[in-house]
Amino acid sequence: MSRLFEPLSLGSLELANRIIIAPMCQYSATDGAAGDWHMIHLGHLALSGAGLLILEATAVSPQARITPQDLGLYSDADEAALAKVLAAVRANSPIPVAMQLSHAGRKASSRAPWDGGTQIRPDAPDGWKTEAPSALPHAPEEEPPVALDLAGLARVKADFVAATVRAARLGIEGVELHGAHGYLLHQFLSPLANQRTDAYGGSLENRMRFPLEVFDAVRAAFPADRPVWMRLSATDWVEGGWDIDETIALSKALKARGCAAIHVSSGGVSPLQKIKLGSGYQVEFAARVKAEVDLPTIAVGLITEAEQAETIITEGQADAIALARAILYDPRWPWHAAAKLGAHVTAPKQYWRCQPRDYPDLFKAASFGQR
Repeated sequence: MSRLFEPLSLGSLELANRIIIAPMCQYSATDGAAGDWHMIHLGHLALSGAGLLILEATAVSPQARITPQDLGLYSDADEAALAKVLAAVRANSPIPVAMQLSHAGRKASSRAPWDGGTQIRPDAPDGWKTEAPSALPHAPEEEPPVALDLAGLARVKADFVAATVRAARLGIEGVELHGAHGYLLHQFLSPLANQRTDAYGGSLENRMRFPLEVFDAVRAAFPADRPVWMRLSATDWVEGGWDIDETIALSKALKARGCAAIHVSSGGVSPLQKIKLGSGYQVEFAARVKAEVDLPTIAVGLITEAEQAETIITEGQADAIALARAILYDPRWPWHAAAKLGAHVTAPKQYWRCQPRDYPDLFKAASFGQR
């Protein structure tokens, strides 16, 4: 029996298997609203057989967007547009859908990757003044952000809560807070981005304060029977930056507050980062979090092969694996993994006839006939 295809619980959310589709920005929304691309993209991934689909980083306000084309959930129009997409997904797939709520902080007001990904100056068309823990730019040549004052912190927290309430109305089955990849919550955590001298900067306890306040507010605003968890960068990959020991301390604090899981990534807060890329290069961080925190732990990062994913689960390095680029490249990755590992996977009945002869039990409950 494949461990990768065993069920997993994130709080009260039951997953059919341990394959999670990671949040992947599409930079294809209009004023935060999902459109035809999201219908095609998410509909496609919903048929993959994965255990959970997490929507891309979803901005909690216009200024929280990474790019002007980011998905958002801060207006009635955004909510209505996403409701249409989710209705189509749910009509055709049993996959549970979670949402990653995010604020880009000083990495906001950027161009889409295919347009270079560079900062859009606040006085340029489509640009805006960014906000962050401290008035420190992401890169020296960039326009510095505004340091959030106490009123600004309260506003941002309220934006997270408002987006959470909208997510609950949409029937979103889990919320992931984005505390990784150099965005706002990660900026508060990292001493490379946070040089405040008030209660939100300096010591580890102070740097964790605002992310934990946001978590508490989101947890209180989301239905108690649906899980909330957090994605973290385990290390900044920069000397003197956020590190794995601090990640474990934060994870323990999150666990005490009812966090359902930790999704372990890394990097993103500084262009000085020196990442040691390699197959499954972040799994060791997930393994430490799992061992020392005892929460369901999700590993991500250059996990590309079924056997590799199976080993991660079997050896207890993580409870689930998340796929991003690998599932964009192969949207039927879970089907192919199930075939390799002798497991079974859910597939839409319209596709049952494509079940290979060599794997007659690959698709759960599949049956078909024709005159």
